[in-house]
Amino acid sequence: MKSNFPVFTTESNEQRESFVFSYAEGDVNGDFIVDYVYLIGQRSDDSPYSTSVTLVIQDGRTNQFHSVALSTDQGYEPRLFLAPFSRANVDDILISMDSGGSGGYGYYYLYSFYENEPVLLFDYDAFDRLYDYEVIYKNDYRIEVTNKTLHLSFVIDISNRARDYLADLYHPDGTLKTPLEGSVSGLNQLYPIDFDGDGVYELYALQRIIGQYNADGLGLVQTPLSWDGTAFTPAFGNQYVAVLGVNQ
Repeated sequence: MKSNFPVFTTESNEQRESFVFSYAEGDVNGDFIVDYVYLIGQRSDDSPYSTSVTLVIQDGRTNQFHSVALSTDQGYEPRLFLAPFSRANVDDILISMDSGGSGGYGYYYLYSFYENEPVLLFDYDAFDRLYDYEVIYKNDYRIEVTNKTLHLSFVIDISNRARDYLADLYHPDGTLKTPLEGSVSGLNQLYPIDFDGDGVYELYALQRIIGQYNADGLGLVQTPLSWDGTAFTPAFGNQYVAVLGVNQ
């Protein structure tokens, strides 16, 4: 049975009770007994922004509490998802937060707590540095997106975009007025998905492809990630690009 959870933090020599942002139950240490997992921290009454976000696990067998500090410990809507990602029948801990703002970035961590040892399996910041992208505008209303790390190339046809948009970038014959580049954003969204239905989950990462300004969305880089025993790597050895629809 879950015990009461009186957690306090010290600020300016005063104790304040922490806010529980998210709570989940599951066997995270592999002893076949349900454990209790919390995201706690601080939030003011007049703002939804959360600070000092900390992962806390209560061992269901011993009732002992364990806390894990997060490198990025503030954001919007901190939340938990428990499921096996790295091994069958033992839940790992997926932590998600939103950055807010126009970039729409997400902060994500995935922890194993097997045998009561916290191990970071996925870190959004490390993922953002993992791949080197190049987004180059080409003649004939095309954009080439290249993952230089994985040696993958994608071509986006923008010929159906608004005439005024294209006229700013291209001559009437379809040649570029000047060399142009776009970019691929940092991690925007990360979803847990069990692709093959075996009970062990994979991750599905989405990153925006950005044109000449932040609101100029060209598409999404989609990366399915599976645990290979040491790291999350692209499932099926590939990435995908989804193209945004255009109003006609």
